[in-house]
Amino acid sequence: MQSRSLEILVGFFVCLGVAAVLVLTLRVASLKDVGGKEGSYRVTANFENIGKLSTGNAVKIAGVTIGRVQNIAVDANSFQAVVTLELSKSYSTIPKDSNAKILTAGLLGEQYIGLEPGGDEESLKDGSRIQLTQSALVLENLIGQFVSSMSEKKEDTKLADALNKLADSMKPAGTK
Repeated sequence: MQSRSLEILVGFFVCLGVAAVLVLTLRVASLKDVGGKEGSYRVTANFENIGKLSTGNAVKIAGVTIGRVQNIAVDANSFQAVVTLELSKSYSTIPKDSNAKILTAGLLGEQYIGLEPGGDEESLKDGSRIQLTQSALVLENLIGQFVSSMSEKKEDTKLADALNKLADSMKPAGTK
């Protein structure tokens, strides 16, 4: 009898945990329209590497979400990723020379596009292209560069040691 009530209690807490995860998922996704009543406009940006950026990811200025990634494609000529951003028309005064960066929320969080406003008096309009972009930092590439730089330092140390030994062997006997 007691094990039956324990099983029901455990089942209740499992259901409660699943419901909590579902609620958190829906809140984090923030599935609301970009433009709202004002509408939206689209701009594009080319990137060398987009990492794990995907459609629906946020576009932010100073941490405030102002839009979403609408589409991702590959340019057939340059083989760069062409990212289409859908921005709210309430943010229609973003300078044309703004910078777009692919950033990561936290160490291993979701990626988003961060816009840094420029100083141009002309604003981005529907169909504009953001010229200044910075690709995603891919953790695997950084680790690979670190490992290769460490192995190069070891080789440089070995070369220096070998040259020192050669120099010592060429000195006349009795000198240090």
